[in-house]
Amino acid sequence: MPVHPNEKVVEGLECYRTLGDAVAATGPVDIVDVFRRAEFCPGHAREAVAVGARCLWLQLGIVSAEAARIARAGGLAVVMDRCTQIERGRLLG
Repeated sequence: MPVHPNEKVVEGLECYRTLGDAVAATGPVDIVDVFRRAEFCPGHAREAVAVGARCLWLQLGIVSAEAARIARAGGLAVVMDRCTQIERGRLLG
């Protein structure tokens, strides 16, 4: 589910203002997949920990040691500088 504070619909899907709003409406999430500049990632890591996500995934070109530290301290797996679509193709062929 998309999360963006200024959008109502993204690619035809209902968009939530915060990750907490999304989880409250739809239930738990496994992966928080972040498409934002690195300086915004620590806040997203805190949100991911707060909602009980299992993994913080920072997309291709995004690396944040602080976000990784926050997420790992909260028990989350961390992936940085990787594209979910590329990794899916690599793993599934």
